[in-house]
Amino acid sequence: MAVKLKFFPLVFAFIGLLSCKTSQVNNKYVPKVGMFRVAIFYPNGDDKTFDMDYYEKSHMPMVAGFLGKNLKFYEIDKGIAGRTPNDKVPFVAIGYFHITDVAEYNKAIAQNRDAVINDFKNYTNIQPVIQISEIKQLGYSNIK
Repeated sequence: MAVKLKFFPLVFAFIGLLSCKTSQVNNKYVPKVGMFRVAIFYPNGDDKTFDMDYYEKSHMPMVAGFLGKNLKFYEIDKGIAGRTPNDKVPFVAIGYFHITDVAEYNKAIAQNRDAVINDFKNYTNIQPVIQISEIKQLGYSNIK
């Protein structure tokens, strides 16, 4: 009987540890060779304006919704410096959509072109530059 009572707390502790979650993000959507990245560059310049809060909370989620299952994930970069800390930032922001099918992306954007373009005025006066690239290689640092 005493052995059973000592064993029960160990089983309970083990089950408790198994049910704990870590703070690490376990995202199945990571860039992969053969995927495509749509980069939307917003060049910096005199009299350029950009509302990052609106871009993050409204514009990018709206466009992401248009892309549907073709979109694996998206990212937003906020420019903070150029080549050196004293250089002007070349791009105030860069948005990225990671997709699997360029034709599907083009179709979704074409179907929603007016909504996307009409929303620009809500966050920027910058004409974006867009580049679609194929991911050819991924490398990771092995330095620990």
